[in-house]
Formats: sequence, structure tokens, C-alpha cells
Amino acid sequence: MKVLSITMLAAMFLFTAACSSSEADTSSSSTETTANTGGQENVKDDDSQQDVVKVAVGSKDHSTLVAALKQADLVTSLSNAGPFTVFAPTNAAFDKVDKATLTALMTDEKKADLQNILQYHVTVSALIADYLQDGQVLGMVNGDNVTVSIKNGKIMLNNSATIIASVPASNGIIHVIDGVLLPPSK
Repeated sequence: MKVLSITMLAAMFLFTAACSSSEADTSSSSTETTANTGGQENVKDDDSQQDVVKVAVGSKDHSTLVAALKQADLVTSLSNAGPFTVFAPTNAAFDKVDKATLTALMTDEKKADLQNILQYHVTVSALIADYLQDGQVLGMVNGDNVTVSIKNGKIMLNNSATIIASVPASNGIIHVIDGVLLPPSK
């Protein structure tokens, strides 16, 4: 009887160990698969509110901004939880930038400059337009500041770009602007 009990316990132990090993192998391979497929930007969810990147991707007026975010490797960062306030220049705003300058910024050699410019369009908070005040200074992700002014009911940033629309997102808010903000020279 004692031998039978020991045999049964050993069999159960081996069976449990084999199952655990199989489950561990399965979970590690699915973890590897997940890790190789990208970050938060690759999550498919058609039911929830879209994050700031997905909103921009869905806008025909922001294709230049989306291309720049991809070139600067900032898609994953802006797809995370946030909250973010993104001042998003339209394609028409990018058209005001010298073509040669814009083309140069979209190269690997100028990626750091492009990241600096794009990060100058983002602050870590969710500020609706009603919260912005004349003279308010916003700290941007790149470490520089943007100054808000209100003239004739229009909200301007650094006296060079006007907010023309605002769109809520799951991880913040997007303020569509009619100009590209350039960080101060260092």
C-alpha cells in the first residue's frame, strides 16, 4: 500500500511538472510573439476611443505629421497611456515650411532634430482649450516652453500658430494648429 501511494504521488508530480513545463513553453512563446509585434500602437480595438496617434492616422489633413512621427520613431511613445496634449500641425501648416528643410528633416541623419521639433508640439497633460489662458507658459516634452496668447477669441501658440480645432482622444487631446512650432535655438 505504501509503495502504491508513493508511486501515485510520483506519477502525479511528473504529470504536474510536465503540464507546467508545457504551459511555460506556451506562455514564453506567446510573450516572444507579442514582443516582436510592436507596442501599444499595434493593439487592434475598434470599439474604444482612439489614442492621439490613431486619431492623426485617421485624418487626411495630418498625413505629413504622421509620416514625421513614424520617421522620428515617436509613434509608440504617443500611443502610450499619456495623458498628452498634442498640438498637431495640418498638412497646410507643413506646406509653409521650406521644402528643402522639411525633406532634410525626414532623413535618418536629422532624426534627432525632427524628434526635437515634434516633441516641442507635445505636453504631458490633457489641456482642453478652455483651460488655456493668455500668457500661460506650457512646458513641452523637449524641455522648452510654449507661450499661449488669446487674441480676438483665438488661441495662439508663440504668436505663430492658431488652434483651429480640438479633438479628444483616449490618451489626451489633440489641438489642430495652422502652423509648425519651432523650438528656440540653443
